Amino acid sequence: MIGDYTYTEFTSILAMQGFAGLTLFSVFVLMALGLAIIFGQMGVINMAHGEFMILGAYMTYLCSQFFSVYLPSLFSIYFFFAMILAFAASFLLGMLVEWGLIRFLYRRPLDTLLATWGLSLILQQAYRSIFGAREVGVTLPDWLMGSIALTDIIEIPINGLFVMGLTALITLGVYFGMFRSNWGKRMRAVVQNRTMAGAVGINTKMVDRMTFGLGCGIAGIAGSAFTMIGSTGPTAGQLYIVDTFLIVVFGGAGSLIGTIASAFSISQAQSTIEFFLSGSMAKVLTLLTVVGILMLRPQGLFTLKIRR
Repeated sequence: MIGDYTYTEFTSILAMQGFAGLTLFSVFVLMALGLAIIFGQMGVINMAHGEFMILGAYMTYLCSQFFSVYLPSLFSIYFFFAMILAFAASFLLGMLVEWGLIRFLYRRPLDTLLATWGLSLILQQAYRSIFGAREVGVTLPDWLMGSIALTDIIEIPINGLFVMGLTALITLGVYFGMFRSNWGKRMRAVVQNRTMAGAVGINTKMVDRMTFGLGCGIAGIAGSAFTMIGSTGPTAGQLYIVDTFLIVVFGGAGSLIGTIASAFSISQAQSTIEFFLSGSMAKVLTLLTVVGILMLRPQGLFTLKIRR
């Protein structure tokens, strides 16, 4: 016996919470990938990152409503269109924000923090005015409903498996985009030496705009995934922004592997502790543990090696 549970029950609980943590891990990774690009590569503290996620969630909600009313025969595949729309809307808004606000604040991190925090409040009020203050939820296609039974006790939700598969594809896409493409080379060149990158003919302003837009677009896809595990409201993004920054800093700013490892550790810890204690205590204990590790290793779990 372990407390009030038998060994079999305790093992099953750990397995169930582990799978639940994988779904949370997927959303964390998608959020943190976008923030790792914006914060880790560009040095911009984007406090409105959660609102870009919620924009993607609202686009998914609108797609759900549109297909259910006007294209019911295609409702089973609407989620794929919703993800494309969520990415496009967040990407375009991100490029607009970079052009109208962020480009004036580079190398001024505290100013970007205040400016994007104000932007988050503006977006929250805009969502509240357009979609209402009440939370909304999407209707999932039938093929995303239900679960797969591994044992008599352990079941894996199908939508969780879909989100994990989506996260794996996006992560691979970001990796090849950053480290195996010409755009990734230009982006990393601008980050490491903006003056020299401009001298060799790289349009640094367009690279900045595209990079910021890409980070926001990935957050939009995270919003689509978020609709599978929670309802969407104007302030829902703020519930994830602290965890997302924690993941990026803990993993090592700019490190893709560190972001994934950090997201896995934090999501699994929160999911497991939450079952035995409470949601607030899970966050407190996780935060204290991460802060303790960062005191011993302030550079995070992984760091990029840069020639100086």
